[in-house]
Amino acid sequence: MTEPFRTIAAIGVVPVISIESAEDALALADSLLEGGLPIAEITFRTRSAARVLEKLSAERPEILVGAGTVLDLASLEAARKSGARFALAPGFDAAMVNAASKLALPFVPGVMTPSDISAAVAQGVRIMKFFPAGIAGGPKALEAIAAPFAHLGLSFIPTGGVSVDNLGDWLKLESVMAIGGTWIARSDQIREGRFVEIARNARAAVEKAKTVRDGRV
Repeated sequence: MTEPFRTIAAIGVVPVISIESAEDALALADSLLEGGLPIAEITFRTRSAARVLEKLSAERPEILVGAGTVLDLASLEAARKSGARFALAPGFDAAMVNAASKLALPFVPGVMTPSDISAAVAQGVRIMKFFPAGIAGGPKALEAIAAPFAHLGLSFIPTGGVSVDNLGDWLKLESVMAIGGTWIARSDQIREGRFVEIARNARAAVEKAKTVRDGRV
């Protein structure tokens, strides 16, 4: 397991963020840090994504920054150039896996079915994004889908439909490294400057993850 994912596994939570303006990047980072969550997955769903990555990498190096929704080679290269230390995609594409390897950028493709997992395994992938986690059937679905591959030591990051209320059900699964959460820092909260709410969401997610990992629930 590469270093970015050791950190992610230790915390158990990855905030999945769509940010519209790079001007909000530092305030966002500070709110995550205040909430004890030094990770940010900046999705390539907005034109500002690369600039946000650059800004966070340069001015908030204590934040582990990664790129999300990386759908093509241009975005992958832009993420690497902008300082992303890891990248994720919603689906599996062998060409993207190979390109990320050449760029030395830790990359997690998305899977939803046993066939997806088989294709990813064939490319040497051992960490996968389970997406869309809620619609795909929730924790019980992942547990069943991953069971035939258990001997391979695969790890998953469920994203989509995960919340502070159900993240414990996901993190109880041995195969789940961490969960991805869009609720932690929503676009409207960032746009409206509601960073106190983001810090509160981050803190609640981290505390809940720690409680689950400590076996108290």
